[in-house]
Amino acid sequence: MSTTEDVTTTPTGVRLREATPADGEVIAQLVRELAEHEREPLAAAAVGDDFARALEPGSGIGCLLAEVDGATGAEVAGMALWYTTFSTWQGRRGMWLEDLYVRPEHRRRGIARSFFGRLGALCAERGYGRLEWWVLDWNTPAHAFYRTLGAAPQEEWTVWRLDGEDLARLVPQGHLPGS
Repeated sequence: MSTTEDVTTTPTGVRLREATPADGEVIAQLVRELAEHEREPLAAAAVGDDFARALEPGSGIGCLLAEVDGATGAEVAGMALWYTTFSTWQGRRGMWLEDLYVRPEHRRRGIARSFFGRLGALCAERGYGRLEWWVLDWNTPAHAFYRTLGAAPQEEWTVWRLDGEDLARLVPQGHLPGS
């Protein structure tokens, strides 16, 4: 049972709440907007059902949504989607912030800082030893903001990735699903 409140209201009236599987479609839309912002509009292939499945209880995946009052009721202003990791050096779980996105019309209202406050509280209450994320090199406004939080880039590490056909080539023949 989490001791963090289900809904947190910031001094500026922004409400943070934990997303549920029912929020899958709005999360998919936010991810598409983020992909556009990050200059990769065709890279976001996930759909609402993918996020609905991912957010099932016990999955180790979580998402906070920021809501503001709009003309027709509550309007989603942003999200912070994360999952658990594990540090062999610390012998403890951690949190990887996969995506933090605030819609442009809602920026400069303290939403991102509020997300980090809530994520920090979740890490503390769950005993997580780290909160980590990556940032595109060209996103210098984000770099500056993260430094105000006390975060530091881990410049001695380089991210490597296998995906698509290269990832598939690693699987020994006869070990593919359905073979």
